[in-house]
Amino acid sequence: MIQVERLSRSYDSFRAVAEVSFAIGHGEVVGLLGHNGAGKTTIMKMLTGFLEPSAGTIHIDGQDIQTRRQAVQSLIGYLPENCPLYPEMTVIDYLDYQAGLHGVPGAQRPGLIRRAIARTWLEAKALEPIATLSRGYRQRVGVAQAILHRPRLLILDEPTNGLDPAQIQQMRILIRDLAREATVILSTHILQEVQAVCDRVLILRAGALVLDARLADLNRTRQLSLVVDRSPATVEPLLRTIPAITAIQHRPTTAERHEYLLDLDLGSAAAANDPLVIAPQVAQAVTHGGCQLFTLQPRTRDLETLFRELDDQPLGEARHG
Repeated sequence: MIQVERLSRSYDSFRAVAEVSFAIGHGEVVGLLGHNGAGKTTIMKMLTGFLEPSAGTIHIDGQDIQTRRQAVQSLIGYLPENCPLYPEMTVIDYLDYQAGLHGVPGAQRPGLIRRAIARTWLEAKALEPIATLSRGYRQRVGVAQAILHRPRLLILDEPTNGLDPAQIQQMRILIRDLAREATVILSTHILQEVQAVCDRVLILRAGALVLDARLADLNRTRQLSLVVDRSPATVEPLLRTIPAITAIQHRPTTAERHEYLLDLDLGSAAAANDPLVIAPQVAQAVTHGGCQLFTLQPRTRDLETLFRELDDQPLGEARHG
């Protein structure tokens, strides 16, 4: 559905996006993550054709956006971070206006407008002027205009901005439902939103892509966490007798306790699928070596942990999960 190759964008001497490449298939829900200024919004503006790349190519549905801009834009629904609305218009009039901009034939507009209003829970506000709506309802209007023409690609910049907890849950359900008929790119600074609705995550840092991975792969642990009472001089020789352990990271916690993160051999199908199959060997090695065992369990990483780890690493090639 989307093929991006070596995409870059510069403003004078400042490089906002630096040679980013990725591919997204039809029906995927992909989270675009990064700190403020990481390049998320710049990439979305280039994907929608509102901003010219300084270098690189974008193909959507097999079409080059630089040579087939209008055709590509007709496939896209876009919710910018601050969606431009006309406060003097009613919700239904605004959506009718947007339908005209999208080239929706007059005969099809009533049905598509009703559908967009129902899917964004705007029935009670359909005849109200936008100026009278709360921030949360205005955000719903922005989503309604993005999905109005049944786009094949939906790009949402901070879609839950201004929504209360109940509305956020509704938005998550809607995004999952929309993925049945469209590819969805979701940009947010809220990690829980990505974990709740996305299949895959792209993490940007200083304009570079530093991670491209499926969430299911990230959630699959490949490490054991071991806590014992002995220092590395005693523990590491014991652990190195186990072939499945490829790396040992020492993390002292207190004078009496030491944590070790054990990387497992991914060439072993058993270890890759369930690190606990190595746990009995680890327990036997350390207890026979005279260590007191406090904890031995798989190490899990959520997005917040991964985000911190990537921040601590030097910029380089993108990691793929």
